[in-house]
Amino acid sequence: MSILCVTHRSEYLYQQPVILGQHRLMCRPRDSHDLRLLDTGISISPQPSELRWMHDVFGNSIAIANFAEPASELVFESTFRAEHFPLPTQSLLVDDYAMTLPLSYSASETVDLGPSKARQYPDPEHKLDSWVKSLMENTPGLGTVDVLMAMVAAIKTDFAYKRREEVGVQTPVETLQLGSGSCRDFAVFMMDAVRCLGLAAQFVSGYLYDEALVDAGGGLVGGGATHAWIQVYLPGVGWVEFDPTNALVGGRNLIRVAVAREAAQAAPLVGSYTGAPGDFLALNVRVEVTAE
Repeated sequence: MSILCVTHRSEYLYQQPVILGQHRLMCRPRDSHDLRLLDTGISISPQPSELRWMHDVFGNSIAIANFAEPASELVFESTFRAEHFPLPTQSLLVDDYAMTLPLSYSASETVDLGPSKARQYPDPEHKLDSWVKSLMENTPGLGTVDVLMAMVAAIKTDFAYKRREEVGVQTPVETLQLGSGSCRDFAVFMMDAVRCLGLAAQFVSGYLYDEALVDAGGGLVGGGATHAWIQVYLPGVGWVEFDPTNALVGGRNLIRVAVAREAAQAAPLVGSYTGAPGDFLALNVRVEVTAE
C-alpha cells in the first residue's frame, strides 16, 4: 500500500482582463477497492462567485465554477491524498465463454453496455478494421486477453508518442496514417479498435505514476500532465484497464479520475471566456505525484 499525494495545477493567462464563463473541473478520483481517498482540496483564483459539485451520467464528480469579475489570470489547483492498493500481477480470469473471440455478452450485459460497444469515428475505407484483422491473424488461438494484450503491445511498438497541446483528439484513421499521437489519441484509437471486435470500451482520464520510485520512497514519482487510457469490459473480470501508451494492463500504475463513453466527456477542465481574439496567451498545466 502506498499513500500518494497529487497536485494538479492549471493556469490560464490572458493579455487583459476577460469575462470568465462557466468552468467544469474533473479532479476528484473515483474511490474503489484499490484506491481510498483520505482528503481533497481545491483552490481557485480568482475566487468564484459560485462553486458547486455534481455527478455526471457516468458517476464522475464534477466541480462547476461561475465567476462574477473579469480577470487576466485564472488558476485551478486541486490536491488529494489517497491510499493506493496496487493489485497483484495475475492472469485475467475471464468467464469460460468469453475466453476466445468472437465474444457475445449476456442479454442483460448487452442492454447496459450497448453505447460502449458502438464505434465513434467513421472508417469508410475500413483501415482500422484491416489493422485489427492483421493483428488477429498474427495472434494464435484468438484468445480474448491475448488479442487485447497484443493490441496494447502493437500500439506501443508501432506508433511514436507525440505530446500535443491542442484541444481534442485525432481520429483513429488519422493516428493510423500519421503513425504517432498523444496518450489521448492512442486511447481513442484502441477504444475504436476494441469496438471493432464487438467489445465494450470506455475512455479513462487520470494520472500515471512510477510505482518503482514510490517503493524507493519520496520525491517526484510522476508528472507532466493528466494521462488517458481505456477500460474494456470482460465477463468474469469486469472493467479492465489497458494503457496503450505504456503497454500497461490492469491499472497498477494508474489513478482513475473520470470514466466516460468518449474522450470529450472526460476532459479534466472545460470552460470559456469572452474577450478579443488575441487575449488568450497560454495554458500551463503541471501535475505532480509524490509519495509520503
